[in-house]
Amino acid sequence: MKIEEQVDLLMQGADYGDPTIADAMAKELEERLIESEKTGRPLRVYCGYDPTSTDLHLGHTVTMRKLRQFQELGHHVIFVIGSFTSMIGDPSDKDKLRPQLTLEKVLENGQTYADQAFRILDREKTEVVYNHEWLEKINLTELVELASNFTVQQFLARENFHKRIDKNEPIYLHEFFYAIMQGFDAHHLNADVQIGGSDQLFNIMTGARKLMTYFGQKPNIGITLGILPGTDGEVRMSKSLGNHIPLNTDAVDMYGKVMSIPDKAMPVYARLATEWTPENVREFENGLKANSLHPRDAKMRLAFGITSVFYGEKEAENAQKQFVTTFQQGNIPEQIPEYNFSDDDNLIDIMVSQEMVGSRSEARRLIDQQGVKIDGTPVEDMNVTLQDGNILQVGKRRFLRLRK
Repeated sequence: MKIEEQVDLLMQGADYGDPTIADAMAKELEERLIESEKTGRPLRVYCGYDPTSTDLHLGHTVTMRKLRQFQELGHHVIFVIGSFTSMIGDPSDKDKLRPQLTLEKVLENGQTYADQAFRILDREKTEVVYNHEWLEKINLTELVELASNFTVQQFLARENFHKRIDKNEPIYLHEFFYAIMQGFDAHHLNADVQIGGSDQLFNIMTGARKLMTYFGQKPNIGITLGILPGTDGEVRMSKSLGNHIPLNTDAVDMYGKVMSIPDKAMPVYARLATEWTPENVREFENGLKANSLHPRDAKMRLAFGITSVFYGEKEAENAQKQFVTTFQQGNIPEQIPEYNFSDDDNLIDIMVSQEMVGSRSEARRLIDQQGVKIDGTPVEDMNVTLQDGNILQVGKRRFLRLRK
């Protein structure tokens, strides 16, 4: 692959919010790749992950996929588990203080992160490190020296801090340390490239690059990627919001969840969540814009492309066949309303509250007449256990996607 093709691939999905920064990073990446080719020295590429929970979802894999691209081009990938930074809490995408975790909990979560990450990364070619091993050794004198590279104004200019000031909510001093610690990670690893979400732009551009320059190193190149929206197509994917696509699921569930995203989210999913080349992505996007690619067919191609990454083409094909049988042949529309249910909800409560029936007695009658279906199967027990992602059908034309 030519250098310009490598740059095109590696910058796919990058989001800086400023074309000037994007051009500068692309140029630096090109120069670093040329240098690597001449010297035969692979680039050192890393991304840090704060294991604040145990389960990963599709949104977490966006940066991992970029690491994999570097791996496939022959570069050295470092998977950093934020065993120290997790205990600080990254304020980048938060409008309130993030809970601090114990080292024991972080290490426990970190192991599950690494295990799930190897569904994308090459285990044999990935270096896994824990940043508490070097960050906890920084003494107070060194911390003061590191902090002298930054101003309070730089931190307060961050949008999330602005919001908290406007709400008269506290900003704690230790939250300022996060960008400094992340910058020290880049210095310690002598990184050529740092991968992160677009919410990490400040930490990378202001933190890492500034500290590496302070230590006399060539500043690393930041590739900040767009944020993958959840299945609602509106806000970032999050388990707490119930709009996530988990990795610990099966091919049928993953395929179905991708098929549930709104049409407008398809281009960003194509850029961030597939293994497609830049040319494939452009062809896909152009087909959508020109209406030469039907949205249903486009979404099926997208769902297959994403599912096959994690479960292989055979499982993806089976998932597609089941989807066609269950939904398309059952005349279930692709765009249907959603309802967030709790363990206290039962089927009849939902049908009445969402005005799918006029009364509880009508709901019972329809169930008795097999006029109520879940995922295409008639409901025989009104106390049926509901699952996240179930499609509730009442009669021929009333549908509801259930979200737990």
